[in-house]
Amino acid sequence: MKDWKEKLKNSYFIVNKLYIFVIFIWLSVADFALGVFYFLMSLIIYIWKILNSKVPISTEEDFTLKTHIYKSTENIDLKVDIWYPNSPILESYPLVYFCHGGGWVSGFRNQPNNVSWCKYLAGKGFVVASIDYRYGFKNTMTDIFSDYIDGLDFLKLNKNKLKLDTSNITLMGLSAGGHLSLLYSTYYSSLDKNEGKEYMEGIKSVVGYYSPTDLKDILIDDNKSIFAKLALRQTLKGSSVEIDDVYDYYSPIDYLTENMVPVLLAHGKEDNVVPFNSSVKFAKKSIELDIPCEFLIHKKGDHSFDTKLKDYTTINILEKTARFIKKY
Repeated sequence: MKDWKEKLKNSYFIVNKLYIFVIFIWLSVADFALGVFYFLMSLIIYIWKILNSKVPISTEEDFTLKTHIYKSTENIDLKVDIWYPNSPILESYPLVYFCHGGGWVSGFRNQPNNVSWCKYLAGKGFVVASIDYRYGFKNTMTDIFSDYIDGLDFLKLNKNKLKLDTSNITLMGLSAGGHLSLLYSTYYSSLDKNEGKEYMEGIKSVVGYYSPTDLKDILIDDNKSIFAKLALRQTLKGSSVEIDDVYDYYSPIDYLTENMVPVLLAHGKEDNVVPFNSSVKFAKKSIELDIPCEFLIHKKGDHSFDTKLKDYTTINILEKTARFIKKY
């Protein structure tokens, strides 16, 4: 019975919430108005959960927030929110460059879960810069990665005006945002020192929460997330890079060398979107290369466990993350 329940829990039917769609179809056939009502109620509950999603030890303290346009494209102005700690007042602050998740096709910088992370880290004395980037529906991974680079360059170029200590930078991201952070740091640290020095200058560490480090991991049969597979394929479709295997080209683990800066990975073992093994492989390779690496595991955590769970393990992982950033 227990095995049957576990299989059902990890089935496509449950993981992708297909049961909601089946109920909607059934109700619509029985009574169209009832089906529409069910759909609207499900939508309201989903939006409510998103708007109330935050880390369990987030603070309601008011921090100084400044928003800037860091890049203008043909269709959109891309913005960065910069969160400043209230005390102590310093000439410059260590920087956490934060990147949201959403499968490269969704999410935004001031989504409640991302704001809660920014406030939590600002309360620890860091300036946190949270960026938006273009989505993979009409843009390629190359476009998204260039946005990530341009956002960081904007902060470096305006460090004095923005009171940023760009000699002390941590790259941090959730899910797809963690992928971009790891891709940036592994790729540029793997280059010849003269070639990659400008990009890696000031970057002391990288934090990736439930991030894909080998993009092929998302496509394995054991991964039940239809959303993750479709989002990845859509984002990589039409890539401007002429290569045999675009999945390898954009996988951080393929660029990992002994020159990599210290890294912290956090992942839930029950992740049904980004396979837990993706972080396991990256951590093992880091250890083999003698790269300082901390791997924080939530044994019962699913994807986005940091804002879904309120237990002691989650809180402990958050606190260890802040200590890791301070350490480096």
